[in-house]
Amino acid sequence: MDHFRDGHGTVRYYFRRPGGKRTPLPGLPGSEPFMVAYQAALAMTTVEKVKERGGPGTFDRLLAEYFESAQFISLKAPTRRAYRLAYERLFLLEDIGRRPVAGMQRVVVERIMAKRVDRPSAANDALKKLRILVKFAINRGYRKDDPTLHIKKLKEGEHHTWTEQEVAAFEARWPLGTQQRTLFALFLYTGQRVVDVARMAWRDVSLDGRWIHVQQEKTGTKLELQLHPDLLEVLAAWPKNNGPIVATAHGKAFSTKGLGNKMADAIDAAGLSDDCVAHGLRKAAARRLAEAGCSPHEIASITGHKSLAEVERYTRAVEQRHLNSVANSKLAPRKVPTQIGSGTQTEEI
Repeated sequence: MDHFRDGHGTVRYYFRRPGGKRTPLPGLPGSEPFMVAYQAALAMTTVEKVKERGGPGTFDRLLAEYFESAQFISLKAPTRRAYRLAYERLFLLEDIGRRPVAGMQRVVVERIMAKRVDRPSAANDALKKLRILVKFAINRGYRKDDPTLHIKKLKEGEHHTWTEQEVAAFEARWPLGTQQRTLFALFLYTGQRVVDVARMAWRDVSLDGRWIHVQQEKTGTKLELQLHPDLLEVLAAWPKNNGPIVATAHGKAFSTKGLGNKMADAIDAAGLSDDCVAHGLRKAAARRLAEAGCSPHEIASITGHKSLAEVERYTRAVEQRHLNSVANSKLAPRKVPTQIGSGTQTEEI
């Protein structure tokens, strides 16, 4: 490990094998961010070095083999990075690495889940990662049974779908020509995830300015999205260049986390609740399309969902009052005969 003091007096730490490249390590030695990054740097070495990790039959050795496998290498680069960090963090927090793979019991998995019961998504991600690794272990002959079998995921809360009142409040706070309003419109009218909005660049817009090409980071789905007139109005008030549609102060594309934080600050400044997050605008886009009468296939052509069940989940927040009004408008009034005086008339009921 290398370290030096920069011009501001801050000590910087790096991981480096002899003759290798430096990998920056955040925080102080012994802190959780430092140790997670250190373990990840250890894992990202040559095949010969990786094979030395852990003793025979241990989780450390299994993880090293998994990182070398076609199953792992075939994942997209961002997914590989996320998986690697997730595994290193899980191994560090649960002290799994030195333990024998054959000795893991169901109660251990349940205990790991229980520690995260207040964070269902974290618990479910830990279960998912262990399940992947155990199945890999079975294929490699480390063990014959699956201790994660029949362990149910915890119920997770869903992102809040923005209402029209919340949309109006944000737009009232951030007028045309502001960075916040431009980002907001990209979310609301393209229905894309934070990572995909962050990557949108002017080069992705067609020559006639009416379409934008998107390749979704999560699924690899390629979309050609027609720009809604309201989005065109927003973009017309925003300066064009050769880089990202919305860039950082340094002219670079936002990171996913950076863009999420940017939107969180803008949402807070608009006086909206913590329930309103950037991803909820993707759900609001789907809700609007459903309320306009779009079919699940039409909605999926914009959001990029491959499963119609996912579209249904996203449009679960379609406003009941609106749909009830639409449904009633389609039901013709029924006329029944009524007796008035000596004649017969009809009356709507």
